[in-house]
Amino acid sequence: MTTHPRIAIVGAGPGGLTCARILQRHNIAVAVYDREAGPHVRNQGGSLDLREDNGQIALREAGLLDEFFRLSRLEGQEMRQLDPAGRILFHHTPDEGERFKPEIDRGDLRDLLLNSLAPGTVHWGHTLTSLEGPDEGPRRLRFADGSAVEADLVVGADGAWSTVRAAVSAALPEYTGISFLEAWFHDVENQHPEIAALVGQGGAAAADGSRGLFAQRNSGDHIRVYVIQRLPRTWIRDAGLTLQDTDALRTFLAEQFRDWSPALRRLFTDNDGGYVDRPINALAVPHTWDHNPTVTLLGDAAHLMPPLGVGVNLAMLDACELALAIAHNDTVADAIRAYERTMLPRSNEWQKTLDHGAEELISTELPDFVDGEGP
Repeated sequence: MTTHPRIAIVGAGPGGLTCARILQRHNIAVAVYDREAGPHVRNQGGSLDLREDNGQIALREAGLLDEFFRLSRLEGQEMRQLDPAGRILFHHTPDEGERFKPEIDRGDLRDLLLNSLAPGTVHWGHTLTSLEGPDEGPRRLRFADGSAVEADLVVGADGAWSTVRAAVSAALPEYTGISFLEAWFHDVENQHPEIAALVGQGGAAAADGSRGLFAQRNSGDHIRVYVIQRLPRTWIRDAGLTLQDTDALRTFLAEQFRDWSPALRRLFTDNDGGYVDRPINALAVPHTWDHNPTVTLLGDAAHLMPPLGVGVNLAMLDACELALAIAHNDTVADAIRAYERTMLPRSNEWQKTLDHGAEELISTELPDFVDGEGP
């Protein structure tokens, strides 16, 4: 850069933090703003696979690949596909030393990235309410606590319901017609040995064309299960239930899966605690926007898709390419053009490939799901 632009990244997820880390490795100042009160105020979610051809590229550029391999679970690449009767149709066991897509918990990945940043990089408790100023800048970010900052470049890494996105696009996520209900199992080797044996060290999936189950091993002897159904967005309310009606929801699910094997039905009847409702949303295909010289997007803010194995990997690859474009171009506007010249065609191709891909989550073949990441 011929100047020293003020760079503000909104969102401290894997994409935003990866971008900040690579910028700092190139001695470029950056600030990250996140609405959460701190890094550990909520559980960050399930396990992710980071792939050799995208997510691992970003970690290598961030100087964190070796540490990632120390934290990741190579055995988590095991994957099983079963039929509703519980018979194994497909079983991938990773080869010795296989590193194509090791698993890592979202929380561990976030901590890895956070701990690599200069102290004070992330500003917690900053919920962005508006982005003001002319397209040519400077931009003013206003937060819910009444504070405001100016920036010459604003990066929207703020996820599916991005506030930054409105500066370049009017698009909003839409419900895909597929809903997840998440369940947890703890201390599985001791408390749920049959579930542990069924799932193995990675993941296990089953579907019948209308509904499905995906169970995923996490670190710390935990397993997460996603009950996948083609239902209206308001299906819980339509059934006269609430999310807190755990026993009634179990009864509802038991009826939906009445023809499935008892072993598979235990994935939603024997869970510890209640459920989490996770409707699957996606952005319209293709999602693109006109060049803006001071604002750009990455990850789900740019190309929210169904959870079929590309989300976090594309977010981190986006972040890597944006950071390098900033480091290697003379102006912010030039950097954004260079980044979007590659990112938008790539994300559009993925969006087209996965358009209506949520249906694959309940397909009896599940060609992408058995190779994908959890939500």
